[in-house]
Amino acid sequence: VQLVESGGGLVQPGGSLRLSCAASGFTFSTYAMSWYRQAPGKGREFVAAIISAGFSTNYADSVKGRFTISRDNAKNTVYLQMNSLKPEDTAVYYCKANGAYTYWGQGTQVTVSS
Repeated sequence: VQLVESGGGLVQPGGSLRLSCAASGFTFSTYAMSWYRQAPGKGREFVAAIISAGFSTNYADSVKGRFTISRDNAKNTVYLQMNSLKPEDTAVYYCKANGAYTYWGQGTQVTVSS
């Protein structure tokens, strides 16, 4: 089983990034997927989630209206489109698969700074 995040990097405040999480080794289409993040010195926090069929999503209040989670079950990939980024969005972003088992990716760093 693998969850591999990509797309992180350094971006200026107000900018955008699109994170991807490629899944393998399990039946992706039957799992709900979510994104979490962990800032330096803080605990891991929920960011966004999407159910297996993709038509229902949920967001943390801190990102609502700025971030969009989506998935492509044909590509076994979940995405996080992040717009209007703020310095407080700086964190390591992790994807998580929730189903018969729980799986985590290794994370990708997002840094929002001028």
